Amino acid sequence: MEILEELTNELLHFFNGFSSWENSVIRTSDLTVSEAHSIEILGQYGQMNMKSLAQKLGVTTGTTTVTVDRLEKKKYAQRESTREDRRIFLISLTDKGLKAYNEHHRYHQTLTEQILSVLSEEEATQMQAILKKINSGIF
Repeated sequence: MEILEELTNELLHFFNGFSSWENSVIRTSDLTVSEAHSIEILGQYGQMNMKSLAQKLGVTTGTTTVTVDRLEKKKYAQRESTREDRRIFLISLTDKGLKAYNEHHRYHQTLTEQILSVLSEEEATQMQAILKKINSGIF
């Protein structure tokens, strides 16, 4: 049971540190955390429909619609209807959105570099394998 408590504490410490870091990065822009996450997904995977974006974010399509509405208003994203079904909209980043994605992604890479700097190559490989296993098994 001791490992459960220790691991829980370490996970909470990591999560709180990561959240604090991410909020400090996002505060320098006009984006909310949910908007930045949407930009990150669209930048990584490219144009997609609302349902796919919601699934990747782990939220409802209603929540995603509100976020995309704000991203459109701020000129970070745009919606286009498909020719096959005009009820389906594809969301993509504008030039402003791509710039925000590249900047935000660089921050993530810098954090990853900082994490790797305290790990050996073997530990980094183990961490990657463990995170993949957790992500595929839980998320």
